[in-house]
Amino acid sequence: MEIKRFSIILGVFAGTSSIILFFFLHFMNPYNNAFQTGAFVNTLLTLFLPACLALLAVIKTRHIFMLIAFIWSLPISLYISLTPGVFAFFGLTNLCYLISFLLAYLHHKRIHAGE
Repeated sequence: MEIKRFSIILGVFAGTSSIILFFFLHFMNPYNNAFQTGAFVNTLLTLFLPACLALLAVIKTRHIFMLIAFIWSLPISLYISLTPGVFAFFGLTNLCYLISFLLAYLHHKRIHAGE
């Protein structure tokens, strides 16, 4: 049961952290002029929506959604994680998506192996 709980906590942490980082990136960053460059739409589609999907994965207990969120946000998370500053944490949240998926998958396999 501890694996499932840790998977849920990690998924909630990763999803909410990505959403907070997204809002900080676009609305509180004084160096960002994202609305004119189109970066807002790009990061909305590649960071914010996968974070929402990760939270949905935790709520609906569908671990496959967490894997989809990981794969979906992987390219831009890798790119942003190589930049200096706080936004490098997008790489950490993406890694948390993967770990949360793996833990949920292991828990699922462990339950169904006993049947």
